[in-house]
Amino acid sequence: MKIYQKFVILVYKSKKVDIGLRFKKGDVMKIAVCVSQVPDTTTKVKVGADGKTIDPAGVTFIINPYDEFAVEAALQLKEKQGGETTVISVGNDRNKEAIKKAYSMGIEKGILIKSDAEMDSYTVARNLADVLKEISPDIIFFGKQSIDYDDSQVGSLVAEMLSIPSISVVVDLKVDGNKVTCEREIEGGKEVVESSLPVAIAAQRGLNNPRYPNLKGIMQAKSKAIEERQPTYTENKTEILSMSLPQPKPKGKIVGTDVSAVPELVRLLREEAKVI
Repeated sequence: MKIYQKFVILVYKSKKVDIGLRFKKGDVMKIAVCVSQVPDTTTKVKVGADGKTIDPAGVTFIINPYDEFAVEAALQLKEKQGGETTVISVGNDRNKEAIKKAYSMGIEKGILIKSDAEMDSYTVARNLADVLKEISPDIIFFGKQSIDYDDSQVGSLVAEMLSIPSISVVVDLKVDGNKVTCEREIEGGKEVVESSLPVAIAAQRGLNNPRYPNLKGIMQAKSKAIEERQPTYTENKTEILSMSLPQPKPKGKIVGTDVSAVPELVRLLREEAKVI
């Protein structure tokens, strides 16, 4: 069952921030997508010597999987309506690989806000927002979350800093002129939200099927230039005090193979697992 609700979203522009005029028919649509580089889910992660960060030794890094949905959404919108696409990432040289992955899929321009420092969600968002103000995109795509820290904050923070609407966990998107209609997942159903450009969209799995880069795209991405910028803001609002791996799971027990094992199973669930 789908639950449909419609919202009228009012766009208030701060006196301090003006991201630009709304998209008009005949204009070239500016499309931005923000990506991050994260540890591969198949990589065995270790905590660094400082007890606060991941030890990068031996870790394979990939573009954040949810960001691939964002990249694909940007490309599909460009193919349908035309426009210019720009990918932006915050981090060290390793993040260039995420930008190159976006290049190989078809994104045209790339910007790396280069920093070796650990940044929290606010600081990442602040740096992205400062660059996006210059670009003045009509629509900004994010993945709904990164799979490393799982904060799910950056897209909404950037939208707030730019004084534009934000729609998260989007599984369907339609853009008609200035009108944007999104279907988003909510607990127990789905919700339809209407907004207008400019807008920030956080992509959820199911929005699309990201394309596989072809050989030509991969080869072109290797030599394509990436613009580098220095961070405009470096003061974190939060601090990681410690990081630890979860406790290993205890070995399983086989208590029997027929109904005679039920009393022992119940005892173990009550006295050891303490779930009943």
